[in-house]
Amino acid sequence: MNLPDPPVLHLPDALATEALARRLAPRIEPGFVLFLSGDLGAGKTAFVRALLRALGFAGRVKSPSFSLLESYDLSRFRLYHFDLYRFDSEQDWLDAGFDEFIGAPNVTIVEWPERAAGTLPAPDLHLLLRFDADEGSQRRVVELVAGTERGRACLKVLAPDDGHC
Repeated sequence: MNLPDPPVLHLPDALATEALARRLAPRIEPGFVLFLSGDLGAGKTAFVRALLRALGFAGRVKSPSFSLLESYDLSRFRLYHFDLYRFDSEQDWLDAGFDEFIGAPNVTIVEWPERAAGTLPAPDLHLLLRFDADEGSQRRVVELVAGTERGRACLKVLAPDDGHC
């Protein structure tokens, strides 16, 4: 059985990336797991910042690049934002004991999930961000991959038929 190709969106600028995060926000609920992959500077943390704003968080949003984890208390759940860029192996995830933060009643966002791929659960949604092929372009392309029914429901909201945001 052939699976359909994941939807691909073209984001012309940072505002379009923020708009995508705002469209996802109403779908976020306790237990949601979101993976973000992409090159350095592709907009992963900016996406999280826009998502947190859309979820009602007004405080400072820091990148967890050095701390590995930032947590945010929201009205309906606690959101844990991980950045695994500095991990050397899947074992680092297990050694840190981070697996206890995944699942209800929390929401989990993981940047660089490929650094702990064998130890993480399947995400509801996996966004793969990259710069457009044009040299020097600030346009981004995002591939949306659903890993669960909840993720597939998100695709219906996030991926218009024309592939533009």
